[in-house]
Amino acid sequence: MMKKMMISAMAAMMLMAPQTALAKTQKTVYLTFDDGPSRNTLKVLNILDKNHVKGTFFVTGQQPQCFPYIKMMAQKGHAIGLHTYSHNYAKVYASVNAFNKDLDQIQKVVVKETGHQSKLVRFPGGTNNTVSRHYGYKVMTKLTRSMNAQGYNYIDWNVETGDATGRLLSPTQLAKNACVPMKNVVILMHDTSAKDNTVKALPMIIQYYKDRGYTFKKVNANTRCRFKPAN
Repeated sequence: MMKKMMISAMAAMMLMAPQTALAKTQKTVYLTFDDGPSRNTLKVLNILDKNHVKGTFFVTGQQPQCFPYIKMMAQKGHAIGLHTYSHNYAKVYASVNAFNKDLDQIQKVVVKETGHQSKLVRFPGGTNNTVSRHYGYKVMTKLTRSMNAQGYNYIDWNVETGDATGRLLSPTQLAKNACVPMKNVVILMHDTSAKDNTVKALPMIIQYYKDRGYTFKKVNANTRCRFKPAN
């Protein structure tokens, strides 16, 4: 009887082992795009569609003529976050009130285009940007508290293509920068009219993570990837 119980217990452990191993090796990648919409947005959306993956777009008000693409993002099932309307550091980081006022502007655009509010935020330059200290005392610490109090989820990143460095990097180099074997990857890319090479790099980035068994997800209220506030 004891021997049968031991065999049953061992069999149960063997059945459970692969499931446990799978859970431990589950990998997730979030494709995030800042600064759009732009003339490149449709190209990005088409690539995501072709590959059957979803992304997250942190939008601004820099190109009003492209606002209809925000509606298209939502219709295609992508997540939309707020990246301020003006993306003007001096303006948005002058105070908490200044930031909230600017954020409300882009929120109104999102509501107009999609019918829904977004509770996702990405700070221009990220939570750890050092430029903000020139405009407001401990403004990033104050802003993170303000976002939390208002029910926003602010998101940073842990991998980036380098498409905002000011140097013109090739699509291959951008993809190489973005392809990092980590368990949970939040990639920063930019969706502006000048980022043609980012569009060209995107299929390579997607294929890298597909080949390695990553699950592609959209940022949501529970996604966590945050820098420590710079000031």
